[in-house]
Amino acid sequence: MTSRPGPSTIEEVAQRAGVSRSTVSRVLNGVATVDPKMRRAVDDAVRATGYVPNLAARSLVTRRTNSVALVISEPASGIAGAEFLQRIFSDPYFGRVTAGAQHVLRATGVHLVVVPADREAHDFVLSYLRQGHVDGVLFLAGGDEHGLPHALYEMNVPVVLSHRPSAALPVSWVDADQTIGGRLAAEHLGRLGRRRAVVLAGPPELAAARERLAGFRAAAEGLGIAVAVVHGDYSARSGTAGGRRILAEHPTADAVFAANDLVAEAVVRVLVDAGRHVPADVAVVGFDDSTTARDAVPALTTIRQPVEDMAGEMARLLLDRIRTPDQPARGVMFAPTLVVRETA
Repeated sequence: MTSRPGPSTIEEVAQRAGVSRSTVSRVLNGVATVDPKMRRAVDDAVRATGYVPNLAARSLVTRRTNSVALVISEPASGIAGAEFLQRIFSDPYFGRVTAGAQHVLRATGVHLVVVPADREAHDFVLSYLRQGHVDGVLFLAGGDEHGLPHALYEMNVPVVLSHRPSAALPVSWVDADQTIGGRLAAEHLGRLGRRRAVVLAGPPELAAARERLAGFRAAAEGLGIAVAVVHGDYSARSGTAGGRRILAEHPTADAVFAANDLVAEAVVRVLVDAGRHVPADVAVVGFDDSTTARDAVPALTTIRQPVEDMAGEMARLLLDRIRTPDQPARGVMFAPTLVVRETA
């Protein structure tokens, strides 16, 4: 039997490319000042030899894992375990966040690890992050519940939040102006002549839910629109329950502003099943502009958050923080827009 040859080495790559070992290292580490001809020669040699960098050894030198965590926390919903995981993987919002972050991270060779952080997993998540498995955290939640963002800051873990911190927490963040989103929904319904609206709001302990409701109420008051509020969460189940409450408690409502598109789609189904015409009898506006909004029948009028762009900006801010830990925290605010389809 012939012995199988061992893996190629960096010296073999250097010899084949006709450059020094240090030049190969600089190319593999993405140093921008390497001469383009040398870079191409090294790339060709890597492909020809089948060389695979020893990432474990490299991490001992750079103290980098080339991985970041997307921590998804929704403690306000009160769900945990399998139900929490089902919520994450069924809500198109989380898929959009992952896609937007991946688009930026993959271009830099950084891996994304999704870490669910329900109530039951709080200590596990902190332990995992404390052990240095990732270089930083994209923290996705509507508020500072559980104190996780503060704990990460105290641990000196680079972190970027998907919301503007409610307290004086000096970490970078990305958000959409939720107040403007609520205002856009009210103004659109006002232009349609609607005067009796029900807001199926998200959990009041979440900043985004409070801000959307405040923006809607402020604009509705100026337009002479009466507003009733029903609090729930961001699930289709909550939308079904909210729709039934509208029929029972607010039968003359002619407009609904829903917490998100999943809620809006469920409300439309309840109203239509009860014999209401959408939008002739009741106009419905969702929030997010997810695939749910586009695929629903009828297609949902909604407030668009540029979620993929927001997640990509989060990734860029985190990479900057990892490279330059001492830079000041930054906040980036995106503007939502109205997307008119068939329900309003």
